[in-house]
Amino acid sequence: MTTTAVDDVSTDDDHDGHASDPGTIGAGRGFALLLVITGALGILAAWIITLDKFELLKDPNFKPACSLNPIISCTDIMQSEQAEVFGFPNPMAGLVGFGVVIAIGMALLAGARFRRWYWIGLNIGTLLGAVFCMWLMAQSLYVINSLCLWCTLTWLVTILMFWYTTVHNIKHGIIPAPAGLRSALVEFHWVVPVLWYGVIGLLILTKWWSYWSTLI
Repeated sequence: MTTTAVDDVSTDDDHDGHASDPGTIGAGRGFALLLVITGALGILAAWIITLDKFELLKDPNFKPACSLNPIISCTDIMQSEQAEVFGFPNPMAGLVGFGVVIAIGMALLAGARFRRWYWIGLNIGTLLGAVFCMWLMAQSLYVINSLCLWCTLTWLVTILMFWYTTVHNIKHGIIPAPAGLRSALVEFHWVVPVLWYGVIGLLILTKWWSYWSTLI
């Protein structure tokens, strides 16, 4: 399976294979939809966490709906120092960041084409988001010792955004790479996110295995 159907850069404005502006690069409908869908899921998670955070500030005894048991406890996450790394609730940054991703995806669906610096900027932004999510994951598992399902959703969608933006940029030469690596990456693009998700699942499973085993 390749990314051809996912990331075909041709648009209705292209004629005879030449874009109206050869200095710009578009993206296929599949990749654009991926940005829109993952961005929407990210905003949903950030919005719900933000609302619950406001409720918790008003009422310390408020229990978010996602606080299901001693392990899956959004309350513990929201009351931690890590929940306000920038001096305000983290999901508020998510509302802005995921909104930007949706806007880019919608623009691509409409046939927009961007210059190399724009694609590099998107790649850097999604990379920083993925790194931040992995840091939050480590804090959640090994410092706070609780898991938030909505937070986990943001980890997963951010990973997809970052990875497929990277695949797009390498495929179209925005990020230089050897031909062999580019070919392998395009052909087996699904391997990295599958392994990444698998590692996260394994870490969660082993961290609280004593609890999960009681549910079997």
